[in-house]
Amino acid sequence: MSSSLSRPSYSSSSRTSSPFFSNHSSLINGDTRRSLSLLSASPQELCLRSQRKSVQSSVVLQDGAVVVTNSSPIEKLKDGLLSIPSQEVVAELGGGEHESTVSITVVGASGDLAKKKIFPALFALYYEGCLPQHFTIYGYARSKMTDGELRHMVSKTLTCRIDKRANCSEKMEEFLKRCFYHTGQYDSQEHFVALDKKLKEHEGGRLSNRLFYLSIPPNIFVDAVKCASSSASSLSGWTRVIVEKPFGRDSKTSAALTNSLKHYLEEDQIFRIDHYLGKELVENLSVLRFSNLIFEPLWSRQYIQNVQFIFSEDFGTEGRGGYFDHYGIIRDIMQNHLLQILALFAMETPVSLDAEDIRNEKVKVLRSMRPIQLEDVVIGQYKGTAKGGVTYPGYTDDTTVPKDSLTPTFAAAALFIDNSRWDGVPFLMKAGKALHTRR
Repeated sequence: MSSSLSRPSYSSSSRTSSPFFSNHSSLINGDTRRSLSLLSASPQELCLRSQRKSVQSSVVLQDGAVVVTNSSPIEKLKDGLLSIPSQEVVAELGGGEHESTVSITVVGASGDLAKKKIFPALFALYYEGCLPQHFTIYGYARSKMTDGELRHMVSKTLTCRIDKRANCSEKMEEFLKRCFYHTGQYDSQEHFVALDKKLKEHEGGRLSNRLFYLSIPPNIFVDAVKCASSSASSLSGWTRVIVEKPFGRDSKTSAALTNSLKHYLEEDQIFRIDHYLGKELVENLSVLRFSNLIFEPLWSRQYIQNVQFIFSEDFGTEGRGGYFDHYGIIRDIMQNHLLQILALFAMETPVSLDAEDIRNEKVKVLRSMRPIQLEDVVIGQYKGTAKGGVTYPGYTDDTTVPKDSLTPTFAAAALFIDNSRWDGVPFLMKAGKALHTRR
């Protein structure tokens, strides 16, 4: 293990982008037909699927690797995860009074997450025909920007990786014409009232469903939700909010944040996400294991010596250290993303693939996990270095990071699960920034 726990350093290796995912589903339509995304389903099949008795615990937006999970009971979850109909389904519903529109507001639209993940994910849905006929996307942030400037910013991250059809550029242009921007403060009722007015203009009197994606720091979640709920929520359809991690710093602050949000929203209106669960490899993990009986007798301590979960980035905080320094690599990556994947890997076969059954098995694994010992943990912080005539700054060289910061940018730990399947097998978890490779 010594070589794998060495001090992190910079590398000039190239970065790779996440591919589109074959899994599609959505929570942004009010149709009563429920859908379950399967790896083998085409987008058209998915949009029309109905009469399913069970639902997954996640909603996937492709390319952006976005997965939405809801902590409400399974019956409420079923009511919340509703598919987007294709144009054929919209036509079946007729016109006029039956038509609805979806208004998607990306709060924090000028940030990296919105640019690199959320807008590409929404375009992927549009490209595959899984958005409704009537929809509008609004970017909302404090930065001053015009509609044209937003579209230019978004266009740099849009690609057609799944299927480079001849009309890809045409689809991009159509999508960008649906994107608009509104400048405003996250705690301003006045600015959200102005947003509401703009949304109504685009909705054109149709049944209005509104989705707010909070791509902002957690310390301003409540302010934004309060303003959106009181000044820009739908009066005729549903209003839902997607919340990005981190959802609090610890269990106490997480519970406090949940209680604060419930002053303005019902639980089934709140969708908490872990976008790592939307990665293709993670989604295929359960299918690989539970759909192939040959793996069941091999998936244990009898044949597996150790299991490794590795998160590696070849770049540092690069001006975004203010947020990272408050959480560090353990809270930012290990206790959510990697722990979720570990639980999926190590859990027993669930009774079904329903959200509740999967969640129960994951909880059993976590309860069987031995408390981590200090001697089984290594932490570190990347330092500045020069390579090939290029100087790479260290973590504390970042102007947004305190010079005396001891926040770890690298951590490795050995975890053990005390049950009959995994007794004695070390689960090695490693995460770090500014390492030699990105994976």
